[in-house]
Amino acid sequence: MLGQKKKLLRKEIKQDKLVELYYKSQDFFRENQKRIFIYLGSIIVIIGLVYFYINYRASKNEEAGLLLSKIMKIYDVGSYLEAIEGRQGNPRIKGLKEIVNEYGSTENGETAKIYLANSYSLLGQYDKAFKYYEDYNGNNDLLKSTALAGQAAYYSVKGDYEKAAKLYKQAAFLSEINPNIPDYLLQAGINFMKINKKDEAKTLFQIIKDDYKASNAHAQVDRYFLELN
Repeated sequence: MLGQKKKLLRKEIKQDKLVELYYKSQDFFRENQKRIFIYLGSIIVIIGLVYFYINYRASKNEEAGLLLSKIMKIYDVGSYLEAIEGRQGNPRIKGLKEIVNEYGSTENGETAKIYLANSYSLLGQYDKAFKYYEDYNGNNDLLKSTALAGQAAYYSVKGDYEKAAKLYKQAAFLSEINPNIPDYLLQAGINFMKINKKDEAKTLFQIIKDDYKASNAHAQVDRYFLELN
């Protein structure tokens, strides 16, 4: 009987605490009702804004992708100036420069930056090309490599061979599936040679010889090995 009574007392104490907690919660809610509703309302507004922003970004990215697909037909045939400026007439096709200006913060807009930079580079307008290579901020590792290699080419033309070598090397090792890796390694090595860093150049040339036997860079690398000896 005593054991049963103790169990009942414990149960009653727990129930009393729950009742007390319940009334305290009610009192807290009554006292802070306005503040709580404002707080909940703010959370709902923030969630709504985030949802709207994500959908807006997705919509803008889709628009940029459609515009990019149209101008790429002009880029692919080598009409780089027209690719930059766009095609007038009916239908009008927006150029890469306009796509970047309007959609540069989207992923497809970031992709357009690379093609815009390539176009300027192929037209010999290296300063403009560098601006867009440097500005690339997308998530695609292959395009990141292209952006780094584009900057490297700019520094090489300007005679800053150390910067060029480091950027080419960085571009080469950024993605394992990049088909341009041997070319970037070769260019990195050539630029290291120009600043008399022969050991670094040899290391990169040896990677080409060992791992990229089918590449164009492999066919050229022996002549640079001879220059180093």
